[in-house]
Amino acid sequence: MPHNDALYFKRSSSLPVVELRRANHSAACYDTHTHDEFSFGVIDAGEACYTNHGTPQRIHQGMTVLINPGTAHACNPDRGQRWSYRMLFVETAWMARLQQETGQAGAQDYMPFSRTSLTSRTALADFNALYAALLEEGNPLAAESQLIHFLMTHGFTQMGDSPVLQLAPNLRQARELIMDQLTDNLSLDSISEVAGISRYHLIRSFKQRFGQTPHAYQLDQRINRAKHLLRNGESIVAVAQQLGFADQSHFQRHFKRRLATTPKHYQQSFVG
Repeated sequence: MPHNDALYFKRSSSLPVVELRRANHSAACYDTHTHDEFSFGVIDAGEACYTNHGTPQRIHQGMTVLINPGTAHACNPDRGQRWSYRMLFVETAWMARLQQETGQAGAQDYMPFSRTSLTSRTALADFNALYAALLEEGNPLAAESQLIHFLMTHGFTQMGDSPVLQLAPNLRQARELIMDQLTDNLSLDSISEVAGISRYHLIRSFKQRFGQTPHAYQLDQRINRAKHLLRNGESIVAVAQQLGFADQSHFQRHFKRRLATTPKHYQQSFVG
């Protein structure tokens, strides 16, 4: 990883289901967004406002944050201030298998983190050991062992308090339509008709459950899909066209607002 970059990304060679991200003295701000993966990390310097599903809190050096897949969130420093952090993104399918092995979730489900942040010094020390193991090449046993230790010690210690993530049928139908036609410019009428609820109730219920309006959710899922395509070497122009953006600048603007970096920089971190 180049340590002169304000923000950079890396896929762990020892455990490819984990993506690493690190920001050094960054002033970048993020729009509310989601990730497909479980994500968690630590604040190395400075402080920021961390909003998780509409609930804000102050986070500072030494704290650990935990974010569930699909949870709308944002972390931003105060205007003119800078902060540093490290984040890990773990594929949800891997996490679900781990939980099934430990009897914490059924075959079709996964359990969420029950907390959004930690102040434990032990959690910070364990995260540092995990991050170092993930950066080390050629030692997958150490990396996976450290990851499981961290999750079972700090991530899911209160899982009994958190229900399996479920959706009301009308919201499930609305989300499935958006995901099935992700590249289409859907109308609110078409989504509400499929969901069988009014446009007002759709927007209100969707935002309450996902932290975003249906339109913001669609844009967010397009960006999540774009990340996968870029990591696989698809051209930026092709990704923008494939995912229904008006043009490359439209794609780049929304990408940067959610990841605080350009599609080109993100892709270059994974594709040599």
